[in-house]
Amino acid sequence: MLAVMTGDDDHVRRNRAAWDRLAAEYAEPGVRMWAEPDPTWGIWNVAEAQAGVLPADLEGRDSIELGCGTGYVSAWLARRGARPAGLDNSAAQLATARRLQDRSGLRFPLIHGSAEQAPFADASFDLAISEYGASIWCDPYAWIPEAARLLRPGGQLIFLVNSVLLMLTVPDQDGQPATERMVRPYFGMHRFEWPDEESVEFHLGHGDMIRLLRGCGLEVEDLIELRPEAEAVTRYPFVTLEWARQWPCEEVWKARKTSGAHSCNDGRRRGTMD
Repeated sequence: MLAVMTGDDDHVRRNRAAWDRLAAEYAEPGVRMWAEPDPTWGIWNVAEAQAGVLPADLEGRDSIELGCGTGYVSAWLARRGARPAGLDNSAAQLATARRLQDRSGLRFPLIHGSAEQAPFADASFDLAISEYGASIWCDPYAWIPEAARLLRPGGQLIFLVNSVLLMLTVPDQDGQPATERMVRPYFGMHRFEWPDEESVEFHLGHGDMIRLLRGCGLEVEDLIELRPEAEAVTRYPFVTLEWARQWPCEEVWKARKTSGAHSCNDGRRRGTMD
């Protein structure tokens, strides 16, 4: 794996191209997720009743899904009384989301753009959420300040990502599952580029993530480490059920914008990982 930290934003263009190409593969899973009566999270479909990801009361809350893909999270929010909008970098993914809106009769705005430069006014939303969207495909030093800007005082940011432990133990080879040993350094985690893949991912260590959130006026409320059920299945090969039952492969962060927070001092401490 090549994991480097650079100052350019070529990842926005590269990830747009990659997800335009991959969108067809996610159309059928999108159909299934839109049809789910209750939310399930991550690659193991952990039930909302177990995970407790969403706020208890969503009625009348303005929400923005950052990296919405096919839009199923926003659909879940709408059915719980929220007023959602979805933002995604891929026009092809949004085309699927619009078809699923037509199919279900459920409508909410879908906007083409990057979560690193969201086309919304300050303090527009009560909730910003991302499940494997902006949370791993955008630079956290860009998208988290944007999410903080979009939130009203007291608003909540919720995002699901691969766990730090998984990112330290998954091999470079495509399709090989996470191991029981560390295969790369913890210090310097940021930008991840995998062999033979066009896309670019971003993952931070816990200390860097906490400093970033706090520097953006976001108070960390919870870190939920998801554990799949004993009979859970996934179509993704990078982790086995046995591994994920012993160690968390996914984590959900919850943070709330403090009153009076205005600008973001991201407090970044960047290094380089080779």
